[in-house]
Amino acid sequence: MCSMFRGKKRNGSLMILAFIMLINAMSSGIIIPLLYPYSSKFGINPLGLGLLFASYAFFQFLSTPIIGRLADRFGRKPLLLMSIFGSFLSLALFASAQTAFVLFLARSLDGITGGNISVAQAMIADTTEGKDRVKGFGILGAMSGLGFLIGPALGGFMSNISLTAPFWFASFLAFLATILGAIILKETLADKTVSKQKSEPLFNFKAIALALLSPTIGSVLLLTFISYFAHHAVMIAFQTYTVDELKLNSQTIGIIFTFIGLVVVFVRSIGLQFVIDRVKSNRKIIKFSLLVSSISMLLIPLFPSLKVFIILIFIYVAMYSLIHPVLTSLISKSVNEEDQGVALGINQSYASLGQVLGPVSAGFISQFSIKLIFPWASSFLFVGFLLSYYMKGALKKANL
Repeated sequence: MCSMFRGKKRNGSLMILAFIMLINAMSSGIIIPLLYPYSSKFGINPLGLGLLFASYAFFQFLSTPIIGRLADRFGRKPLLLMSIFGSFLSLALFASAQTAFVLFLARSLDGITGGNISVAQAMIADTTEGKDRVKGFGILGAMSGLGFLIGPALGGFMSNISLTAPFWFASFLAFLATILGAIILKETLADKTVSKQKSEPLFNFKAIALALLSPTIGSVLLLTFISYFAHHAVMIAFQTYTVDELKLNSQTIGIIFTFIGLVVVFVRSIGLQFVIDRVKSNRKIIKFSLLVSSISMLLIPLFPSLKVFIILIFIYVAMYSLIHPVLTSLISKSVNEEDQGVALGINQSYASLGQVLGPVSAGFISQFSIKLIFPWASSFLFVGFLLSYYMKGALKKANL
């Protein structure tokens, strides 16, 4: 890790960035298992719950390119701190809500300021190159996995105090991350790079759409959307299949989630580096991961047993955990230095779009059969596998 950051106290930057991603994931992990029990007090039904999830992802889709452009213009640190502080405010607002409208307002605010992931990725891109860049993204991913490992267990424990206690605690963690970031974190964007973005528009729908047509990054952005679409459809399938088909109780499901978190942490902290050192081709990693992920999802409804389900889910999680650090690295290496923030912001926008549409599509398909969601997700992952053959190395950097 020490070799990844030379000068400018880069070790400290990586440490605080890793902590911020841990806080970000812990906050989400704390919220997700308790969102329905808490929101149901305000009369929100399952359809309303889906819209509550979608409100966050939708506003994140709109905001991340703006935050990325601002980070390219004014520097990474202020935008990252603003995003984390927004999480603090939204979680506090959520915990203190008295009406359903305030719940939606809080989740929308969290989405609007939810650019911390793409800004943190841009800071990694500023300070690393080559394999170290992929490893840096992997470390951030591992912290996210650790947060999702700790968050649900912590939320469940604190809910014994009250349903609002976990949300207040998550808000406190976000505030703590803001203070530590302000004190410890160093700006990673050079002054000469900041000045280049003065004339660029903050937001441009056309630019987001046209980015898909870029021969350099278009296919990677589409893969981001496809993989997030499929994964968030799988998330809906997992929750409904384990309860309605496998008849698992909440304790058993919690144990499975815990081991899923362990798999994510292991793959993104140790496994990713191991694979990169031996495969030495980002595109081969993407192809293999998408293919195995697709096959594992296709097999689940064909073998309706708990043991097979757990094995296939763990295989899927291990393969899927490799995809996004590598895709993010490909995006980062394919754009100019001054466009890192906006490129990663656009990438996160396509991820957010997948987070909106994937669960919605899964919800419609579940009206016919829960089992159909798995082949539905599998089909998208297989399309991604086919698309990965069209990824090409950048002859020149994309201009955003």
